[in-house]
Parts: sequence; structure tokens; C-alpha cells
Amino acid sequence: MNSDATSPLSPTNSVKILAHRGLVSEFVPENTLKAFADAIDAGADVIETDVQATSDGVAVIFHDADLLRLAGVNKKISQVTWSELQGIDIGFGKRVIDLERALLAFPKTIFNLDIKSDAALIPTVSVIENLNAHSHVLISSFSEKRRLRAIKLLTAPVQTSAGVTKVLKLLVCSLVGSQKLFNKVAFGSSALQVPTHRGPIRLDSPRFIKMAKSCGLEVHFWTINNSAEMLRLASLGATAIVTDHCDDAVATLR
Repeated sequence: MNSDATSPLSPTNSVKILAHRGLVSEFVPENTLKAFADAIDAGADVIETDVQATSDGVAVIFHDADLLRLAGVNKKISQVTWSELQGIDIGFGKRVIDLERALLAFPKTIFNLDIKSDAALIPTVSVIENLNAHSHVLISSFSEKRRLRAIKLLTAPVQTSAGVTKVLKLLVCSLVGSQKLFNKVAFGSSALQVPTHRGPIRLDSPRFIKMAKSCGLEVHFWTINNSAEMLRLASLGATAIVTDHCDDAVATLR
């Protein structure tokens, strides 16, 4: 691997399944303890989730920057305190949970943590440090700068996926066919978490996947909800898929 840590997502004979925000159902909102428990019961290997921070610096599990979509409240997470947030219903009586509670509730589960904002960086790092949860997390962020800051602040190695800037550089390396350059750029990351394509640009090409795996990177595709697409990516050598329907993925890939 390109990281010093031992990968909790090491490739096996089967494609790993990352439950995108848990397993959401009619009465179970995303990113809740129930959604996570249901995903684990369904056979998901990893919980993929998101971290924001309240105005008083508590790392919380939430995707959006604001509460409008889930709670109908026109406020940003960063504008409310943890105490205020606990009083807000995000659907069917469920509440936003903090990162510490999520990690403590599922101590044997790997969490893929997408740090959504700069404000969430230090609170996220603090929870990981306090719980000594380094071996149970994979750190990701669309911001390469934010990802690198998190890795630098942590006192022990963690698995981490490349940010957007780094992925684009790796794509260029694959297009010119330089494995040596690809390896150099990939250093320090454990995984690539990418869509299959962006417009005409394909990230699911056999060359890109092969070059990534040749230097020890795992290749995770998101967000894959179609069974035929799951099977196609598995046949191409994908290490993992991120999906809203981990129960369907288990039935398809196992």
C-alpha cells in the first residue's frame, strides 16, 4: 500500500460494499444509527458517511451543509450548537448523531469519513484521536488540501482516499501510460473513490483501474445502484462500490 497503515479494505475475492449513508428506507433517514445498523445487518463491509461541525465544534454525521432538505430548517449545521441540533427532527423522530457516538456504537465497523468542511477537520481528528480509532477509519475529502491536513494532524496512520486534484493527476498519468509517474503521484493514498465518468472522461477504463491496483491503490466507484453496473465494474477489477442499496449489492455480488 501507499500508506503505512494496514488496509481495512484490502482486496479479497469479492468486491467490498460501502453503504452510502447507511441503508436508507421508508422510515429510516440517512446517516442515522438505525441506517447504519441496517446496513451492517444487510452485509455491508463499510459505512460511508459525512462529517460536518456545529457552531460549537462538535463533529456530527451529516451530509448537507444545511438542514433544509432533511429537517425543513433553513439553517446551516455550522450555525447551530450541538444542543440545538439535538432538538431538531430529521425524519420519523430521528436526530443527527455525533461522530463519537457513531464510532462507539459500531466499534468493529470501518467508517469511510468524508470531511465536508474545513470547520469539521479538527473536530473529526479529535474524535479519532480520543477514541484511538485510526485503524477503523478511512479519511476522504473532495478537498486534497483538507485531506492532507487531516493526515498530518493525526498521530497514527490511517487509510485515506485521494482528493479530486490528485485523481485528475492520476488520470493524466494513465492517459500517457506512465506507471512510474502514476506510482509517484499515488504515494500517500490508499484508495481512489471515483465516479465511473465525468462527461466524456472515463475513470472506469481497464488501464486506469489496472494502473491503480498495480501500485496498491484500491478503486472504489460511486454511487452504484444498478445491479448490472455492479457486475460490470466487478468484472473490470473494481475493489469496491459505494451504493445506496447495500442489500441489493450483497445479493448481487456475494
